[in-house]
Amino acid sequence: MSCCQDHQHYDREVLAGFIEGYRGQPSGLIQVLSKIQQTTGFLPKDLMATTAERLDLSLTEVYGTASFYAFFTFRPRGRHGITLCNGTACYVKGAGQVLDSLEKELNIRAGDTTGDRKYSLDVVRCIGCCALAPVITIDEDVYAGVDPEKVPEILEKYE
Repeated sequence: MSCCQDHQHYDREVLAGFIEGYRGQPSGLIQVLSKIQQTTGFLPKDLMATTAERLDLSLTEVYGTASFYAFFTFRPRGRHGITLCNGTACYVKGAGQVLDSLEKELNIRAGDTTGDRKYSLDVVRCIGCCALAPVITIDEDVYAGVDPEKVPEILEKYE
C-alpha cells in the first residue's frame, strides 16, 4: 500500500459526518482541518476537496489556510519525529555530518518519512540549545553533542 492510501484506515463515515456538521460554515475550517489531521495524521487532498465543497470555500482557500499554519502537514508523518538543528553553532560543530548519518540510517532525505511511517526527519534553523551543539530531538527527547557515530545507537532506543 502506498503512503498516499494510508489515510483510508480511518472511519470515513465518522469523518464525513464531522465535516457535514460544518456545512456552509467557512468559519469552521480550522476545526475541520484539525479533526482531519488528528484522524488521518495529515491532510489528504480528497478530504481537503470535500472540506472546500461542504464549507462553501474554494480549494485554494482551504489549501491557503492549511499551508499558512506550520501545524498542518500534507504528507503522512512518522510515529517518531526527528529534528536536527542546523543553526550556526550546530552547523559549525558538525550538524551536516549528523544529517548524513541520519539520512543513511533511515534511508530517507530531510523532509521525508520512512516507508513504514516510523520516522520523519526534519531540519530546523535553531532548537535553542546552542551550547549543546550539535543537537537532535526525537519526539520530546533531546540529544546533545551528537556525533555521526552515535546516530545508530540513538535510533535503537526507538525500535
